[in-house]
Amino acid sequence: MPTTETLVPYVKKPKKEQHPTIIVDSREASTASKIVTGLQERGARVKTQTLSKGDYVLSDRCAVERKTVHDFAYTLTHRYLFDQLFKLSELYSTAIILLEGYMPIIYKFTNINPSAIWGAMFALAKQGIALIPTTNYKETIDFLYIAAKQEQIVEKRIPIVHAAKKTETLADAQLYLIASLPNVGREKALAILKSYAAPIDALNDADGWPKKVRGLGPIISNKAKKVLNEPFKE
Repeated sequence: MPTTETLVPYVKKPKKEQHPTIIVDSREASTASKIVTGLQERGARVKTQTLSKGDYVLSDRCAVERKTVHDFAYTLTHRYLFDQLFKLSELYSTAIILLEGYMPIIYKFTNINPSAIWGAMFALAKQGIALIPTTNYKETIDFLYIAAKQEQIVEKRIPIVHAAKKTETLADAQLYLIASLPNVGREKALAILKSYAAPIDALNDADGWPKKVRGLGPIISNKAKKVLNEPFKE
């Protein structure tokens, strides 16, 4: 062996670690700066932009909606949790809700019946929406980074933002109109529209909802009447 030859060409260089790219909703980035910073410290490339649905896009098929335990309780009592997440699952085949915080605290600081919480979780599971618990923002960072790496480095997928579908048909617009009333939502709106010939008929007969529409009581109809009849005040 020549004296000038070395072993350097024969030594395998360690592979450079590959890091994923995570797209973060701009509103989420402003309120969860610790998570963004943590992802960047792990090596992830973070891109921020306004997302129509979801807080984090990990691939072309996977998006995550992050909620604290208190957020989850609030959206559960205000009835728009399901609409929000079902629309996310329409855009991404793997829709995940990441529940951050100590779950039992809901029982202590809210009046929510535990059965309602478990019922909500089961309803999400039936729709194929996974619920992942984390105890704090550090665990949230770990999950997002590892999940994004699995999707992008292992599965060879790329993060793609899917725009929310715009209202395309007259029926969609009618459904959206009724569903936007307090405590109604998509499922009850569909039941209302099936019971009346037209949305205007349903709106004019809000008093009759409890009798004509199964699952609708006077509380919901009274709230709808208030929205429809109270003078607008900016």
